[in-house]
Order: sequence, then structure tokens, then C-alpha cells
Amino acid sequence: MDPISSSSLSPYYHIIFTALAFLVSGLIFLLSRKTKSKKLNLPPGPPGWPVVGNLFQVARSGKPFFQYVRELLPKYGPIFTMKMGATTMIILSSAELVHEALIEKSQVFATRPRENPTRIVFSCNKFTVNSALYGPVWRSLRRNMVQNGLCASRLKEFRFARETAMNKLIDRLRSEAEANNGTVWVLKNARFAVFCILLTMCFGIELDEKMIESIDELMKTVLMVLTPRMDDYLPLLSPFFSKQRKWAMQVRQEQIETLVKLIERRRKALQNPGSDKSAVSFSYLDTLFDLKIEGRKSSPTNSELVTLCSEFVNGGTDTTGTSIEWAMARLIDNPNIQSKLYDEIKSTVGERKVDEKDVEKMPYLNAVVKELLRKHPPTYFSLTHAVIEPAKLGGYDIPTDTNVEIFLPGISEDPKLWTNPEKFDPDRFLSGREEADITGVTGVKMAPFGVGRRICPGLSMATVHVNLIIARMVQEFEWSAYPANSKLDFTEKLEFTVVMKDTLRATIKPRV
Repeated sequence: MDPISSSSLSPYYHIIFTALAFLVSGLIFLLSRKTKSKKLNLPPGPPGWPVVGNLFQVARSGKPFFQYVRELLPKYGPIFTMKMGATTMIILSSAELVHEALIEKSQVFATRPRENPTRIVFSCNKFTVNSALYGPVWRSLRRNMVQNGLCASRLKEFRFARETAMNKLIDRLRSEAEANNGTVWVLKNARFAVFCILLTMCFGIELDEKMIESIDELMKTVLMVLTPRMDDYLPLLSPFFSKQRKWAMQVRQEQIETLVKLIERRRKALQNPGSDKSAVSFSYLDTLFDLKIEGRKSSPTNSELVTLCSEFVNGGTDTTGTSIEWAMARLIDNPNIQSKLYDEIKSTVGERKVDEKDVEKMPYLNAVVKELLRKHPPTYFSLTHAVIEPAKLGGYDIPTDTNVEIFLPGISEDPKLWTNPEKFDPDRFLSGREEADITGVTGVKMAPFGVGRRICPGLSMATVHVNLIIARMVQEFEWSAYPANSKLDFTEKLEFTVVMKDTLRATIKPRV
């Protein structure tokens, strides 16, 4: 479960006092209960209130959770405990501890914690690659996604989808600029391009733009519904959130009804070859229809197919779109880096459009993307880990019913690991001056996709998309600040992913 954001708590301060009676009675129960278990040696952390722990402190701070955590690092160090109501979080923020947990003790730290009731519904009881407990269901789903959906040969099959989306993206940017005195919104255009690619890869059928936009809005609503609420951390408060639960169930129903139509359309296209002229030869959905799950006799149900398809599309859309926004902001802020990148593109491809085969031959582009992922990982916490059995980490106890949260900037901004970590400097990765393996196999210095057994299976696809989109956008346009000569604000905010507080509007000028 993602850490809570203060914005998701703030509307509910008025119910706190109503709940005090419940909390006091709960506290009396907890204090009076006799326990025979030995006292755990948990990492130290900020003192909290009885029962609620640090929950209200975070809420009242008005800060995003990642900012609250960042400010605790100097005092509590690379491993500390936060109590968020009924949830205990252990925050890790050092390369050494992450390596110990996810590489050296990878199997022990390879599972996921309990989900809140809303997420249980949307994940079909943890039936996704990301949320599944470590075991046979996870193995079956991940093996299928990696070997049958996202392997190199399958990614190549969707080259046409990427080319189509790239051409549409450039046309959209050009049209928007012509209608708005040369200015464009970066995030919404980049996000839409990625969404179109992933829809084609997932469902293997052609959809008109209106349909794509309606599905996109639905997917955004799903993400909003999944934002943690106060009652996820304090189940005692659940009576106050009946409206939110009802809304969540309505959204789930709409999600199922909308996506089942696409699933059935693809199923018919496979059963009657040639009946749907827009159908492509392969899609991720094809691998799911008759998927064999260890320990189960039946194939995935329609609602499970909806969940798996949503994971595939949602997992790569906002993360990639966010990366593109930060990339263009950095290129605008550093015109010399933008010029150097354009020169590399020009010398590599000449006058033709850059494609994904070309990006493999561009060391500077790859260095820009690597530095982008170091400085601006799409999320500041990797997906939550949990242990399959009681464990030790850094000399402390890690109980099974605990959320292990990895704060990525603590690693990628560590001055012991990086020279001038605050500086955006792609050159650090050239000429062997500094190196980092984003998979974590040869050592942990950055982990934008996580590391170890639960590393993001879409890593290769994501890097292809980010490299290609940046290359095409820089090849086609010169990017500058709007208003002219203004200084960009690199303040972050949490919106599913970590985005710019002021969404990036830029001025573009066609290169030819």
C-alpha cells in the first residue's frame, strides 16, 4: 500500500473528535491486554500518540508523506519506524540496507503486506503481479508477463504502435503550439502517447480517440479511488467513510463493464480471424485467456482479466508520462544539455525520424535518461515490501505484519554514493566517471524500478518508451521556458506519481 498523503487526510479532521471515544476504549483494551510475546527490537522513530501513532502528526503537518519522511532522515538515520494507526511502517533509505533486504535476503523480503479493503476489491484479492503474495500465484503471473508479454521479441512486435503514437504525439504538439502561440502542456501530451501504446499492447484492437480518452479518464478515477484514506489506517473510523466505499464500488463496476467489452472484442477477434480488421497479431491479453495458475484449475475470470489489464496499462502510463515531464523541464533548465542531445540525434540519424533502434546507439541520450531516473524516480517509495517470516535487518527486528517502505531519494541523493548529487549532470555517466546499475544486480546506487525479486517487470519497456519519446520531442522541437526567460520551479507534489507542483507548460519551436 502506498504511504498516505496529507491531502487525503485533510478533509477529515472534523471526525477526529467524534472518534476519540472509540480510540480511548481501544487504548484501554490494548493497555489491559496481556501479551506473552517478547518485546520486539524495532528501529527507533518519532514518538507518536496512543493508538493513532504518527498518523495525525503527518496529517496536521500539511506536507506530502515523502517530504515528512525526508525531514526525519537527519534525526533518525537510514532505518526508522513510523506507526500509522494500525499499520507499522519501517522506512529504509540507505543503499546498504536495501541491498541487505532485497538482494542478500531477497526471498525473505519478497512478499507484500495486507491490502486495505478497497484495494482488495480492485486487485481481485491480490491477483496482480505487483500485489500478489510471494508464492505460486505471483510466480505464474510474473512469469507470464515477463516471458510472454514483455520479452524482447514481443516488445519488437509493437514497434508499429510506438511509431504511430510518436507521430500522433508530434502532430498533437504541433497543433497545440499553433493554436496557443507556441506553447504546449507537456505531461498530458506525453501521458496520452504512452497510454495509446499500452492500450494497443494490452488489448490488440484499434480504438478511436474518443474511446481512448474515456478509458483514460476511467483509469485516472480508479487511481483516485485507490488513494489511501484515514480509515485504511484506523479501521475504527470506517463508519464515517461509507460514501467513499460506495463510490469505490461504483467505480469498480464501471471499470469491469467498460473493460470487459474490450476483452470480449479481442476474444471474438481471436476466435474469428479476420473478423476485426483493426486487430493486431498479438496482445498481452492473449496470454491471459487460458493462463494456467499454479494451484488453480480455472483460468482467470473476467473480473481478474480486468484487474490484470488495468495493472498493465496503469503501471506504465503515469510513471512514463511523469518522467517525460521532468526530462523536458531539465532540458529547458539546461539548454547546453538539450543542444548536446540534439547534436547527438542529428549525427546519428541525419534527416530521418529517430526510431527505437537508433536510441541504442546514443550514449548521451542514455546518460540523460539514467540521470533523469536517478534524480526523478517516478515514485519516491518503491512498492511496499513485507517479510515472509520474522527477520532481522540492520540489527533490528522486522515482524511479518509490517510495511517495509523504501525511500528512493535517500539512496540516489546520498553524497557518499554520488558526486554533487543535487546537480542534474548526465556527464557523470560518461567516460566511466560514475556508474550505476538500475537493476541493482551489481550494487544498489539507484532503484527507480525497485531491485531484487520484485523488481518492476516493465523496466525494459519503460526505458524504451522514455528514450524514444525524449529523442523524438528534442529532434522535432527546440524547447524553452514559458513565459520566456522564467525560472522553472522544481518543487514536487504527489499525484499518483511525483510530478511537478506547477505542471510544465513550455514554448516549442519546430527545428525545420
